Amino acid sequence: DIAKVSKVDWIIEVVVERLDIKKQVFENLEKYRTPGTLITSNTSGIPIKFMSEGRSEDFQKHFCGTHFFNPARYLKLFEIIPGPKTSTEVLEFLNGYGEKFLGKTSVVAKDTPAFIGNRIGIFSIQSLFHMVKEMDMTVEEVDKLTGPVIGRPKSATFRTVDVVGLDTLVHVANGIYDNCTDDERHDLFKLPDFISTMMENKWLGSKTGQGFYKKSKDDKGKTEILTLDLDTMEYRSKKSAKFGTLELTKTIDKVVDRFAVLVGGKDKAGEFYRKSFGQLFAYVSHRIPEITDELYKIDDAMKAGFGWEHGPFQIWDAVGVDKGLEFIKAEGLEAAAWVHEMKASGNNSFYAVKDGATYYYDIPKKSVEKIPGQDSFIILDNIRKSKEVFKNSGVVVEDLGDGILNVEFQSKMNTIGGDVLAGLNKAIDMAEKDFQGLVVGNQAANFSVGANIGMIFMMAVEQEYDELNMAIKMFQDTMMRMRYSAIPTIS
Repeated sequence: DIAKVSKVDWIIEVVVERLDIKKQVFENLEKYRTPGTLITSNTSGIPIKFMSEGRSEDFQKHFCGTHFFNPARYLKLFEIIPGPKTSTEVLEFLNGYGEKFLGKTSVVAKDTPAFIGNRIGIFSIQSLFHMVKEMDMTVEEVDKLTGPVIGRPKSATFRTVDVVGLDTLVHVANGIYDNCTDDERHDLFKLPDFISTMMENKWLGSKTGQGFYKKSKDDKGKTEILTLDLDTMEYRSKKSAKFGTLELTKTIDKVVDRFAVLVGGKDKAGEFYRKSFGQLFAYVSHRIPEITDELYKIDDAMKAGFGWEHGPFQIWDAVGVDKGLEFIKAEGLEAAAWVHEMKASGNNSFYAVKDGATYYYDIPKKSVEKIPGQDSFIILDNIRKSKEVFKNSGVVVEDLGDGILNVEFQSKMNTIGGDVLAGLNKAIDMAEKDFQGLVVGNQAANFSVGANIGMIFMMAVEQEYDELNMAIKMFQDTMMRMRYSAIPTIS
């Protein structure tokens, strides 16, 4: 029923990763495709330029790569890769469509092997594979250091590889090794021995029941998760991983503020961060202009495709550009020349915030430019300092302009307790008197995890039922006050 494609607006090709088969499919599709129909390939490794060879002018104009990250319903990265003849209208349409209707982070990439996300992501994983042996670390230690403490998913490094599948990772790494022979870190994409052994044994992760971790049952039938010992290649009981440096960051809520502390660590953890960031910073600096011309696209791709809270250049800013250059030098590496040019021109960071917008250092223009696409929404992180009109320990109230106030929760995980309720009431007072409307909004991972159960639990333990009733009544009264206030309230 391939003839049905004549009635659609967008055809997505997702057949097996073989160029000859893809070309047959495109030849067949062209017989039925209506001119003007978008046609894209979801390849992750085959250059886009080879796929549309020999196709009609209209086909080539409407053809590009659209790479979704797996699992597509959770990961936000949507890479758009133009072919040699893709029209700018098609790219602009897909870019906007991805952001607005698919809820993705759209990133236009160049037609280079593994595009942006996987090129940097696989480098990052491969450098850890080599470092784990060099620094004599365990699987647990690496996962402890590369997880939530630095704003990365709980599955960190090795558990992520288990979920994605070692064979998938090896396929992409081999693709980069074979096709990026000019890459200054080419040897790093060679697989270490323990990976080759795992591939031979078919220890590919969750899909084969064992990878870096393995579920097993003990004599009493209790499930235990075992870890692969990379020296003996045997599974053993999990070991706990503790580092003094991590203890120092326990009181630092904001991940971005932890980096300076982590890289200053005097133990193995500190050394690990200095080495891994030094390698990462050097690598990303050399990928411009090869994989993209704009540094913020690398950060966007890593955040949306790998679930990192901060991209490499944001982390580099957090530790300081000069410090980052020291780490690079300590690894016997060199940063790209443009980083030194940037510093020479008086710019000491990759990003800057002014007038409520984020700016980035534009390498070809050698100047600071505004990141496009910010005009249609407000980024609270960028305006908080200049627009604050009230603050307590639970909320910050900002004046968004146009007569609108915003209440932003600031409590732990945005729980709702006494201070938040007091802040909401204060904001309604102010809005009803001098403003036209009130928004309750924030940009945290969770809008709010709900009531502050700890506070309620303490009242219950101490049997302070009058206070507990008052707290619940205050919550209810505040919600009803928002509902019936003289100004519109939106959360």
